[in-house]
Amino acid sequence: MNQAFASYLKRNYHYYLLLLLPMLYFAIFRYGPIFGNMLAFRKYVPGGPAYGTEWVGLRYFRMFLEDPNFWVAFKNTIILSVFNLSITFPLPIIFALLINEILSSRVKRFIQIVSYFPNFISIVVVVGLIKELLSPSNGIINHLLGMMGIDPIFFTNQPEWFRTIYIGSDIWQYMGWNAVIFVAALASVDSQLYEASELDGAGRWKQTLHVTIPQILPTISVVFIISLGSLLSLGFEKVLLLYTASNSSTSDIIETFVFRMGLENNNYSYATAAGLFGGIIGFTLVSVANTISRKISGVSLY
Repeated sequence: MNQAFASYLKRNYHYYLLLLLPMLYFAIFRYGPIFGNMLAFRKYVPGGPAYGTEWVGLRYFRMFLEDPNFWVAFKNTIILSVFNLSITFPLPIIFALLINEILSSRVKRFIQIVSYFPNFISIVVVVGLIKELLSPSNGIINHLLGMMGIDPIFFTNQPEWFRTIYIGSDIWQYMGWNAVIFVAALASVDSQLYEASELDGAGRWKQTLHVTIPQILPTISVVFIISLGSLLSLGFEKVLLLYTASNSSTSDIIETFVFRMGLENNNYSYATAAGLFGGIIGFTLVSVANTISRKISGVSLY
């Protein structure tokens, strides 16, 4: 057995060499930082040991749980995450279903290319475009409002507009790309099912409801579980770039709170505890959603 395994490795060693870099990436940048969570339970002093000087138990957890600023950030994170997920999760599915109805392959490819392209634009560029379009002095949106007799609106500075701007930009940037997996799932649906339903008198709408959606439901379930796990992990870069003192009442989320506490205030242990709290909630949500999905639809991640 050992000789057979050695022979197998000798024949396929180049595949394992290719696998080495991805494994190193995950070991260093994904699993390595897990040990840093130790700082949530230890006192860190700038310039001291990397993993703190002494154990302090749950001291930092009690600190942020008693901090009203943390609960403001937590509330903002929950509200923005729920709104974002409830809007941006079904839209790629609907978009994929609409693409699937296009008969012309050229038109279909063109729409897919146009919708995928925003995903490759840098977050910094996207935020720059947002600020230019919504500028109160020379932005096209306020120019159109002025033509209708409406005074300029400082969109990026007003807290009531932050969530709309964030979710709207996410839809534009990621909807087409997020639809890729659903377009692939639709392509794998057996065409004989459509032919059989058509013989039974089902139109396109009934075929979508009773054939298409049930066939891609396992994919939808898995993607939803994964999305729910990252419920509290919003686009930190975009939020940070859109964040101002004026809109902080709605734009301050857990990740920006952790950023301020850690990098700006040098309170790394406190920031680690707050970040770990958000990670625990995300893990709990994944576990609960996975269990519910397995019992209801028989589909789960594990």
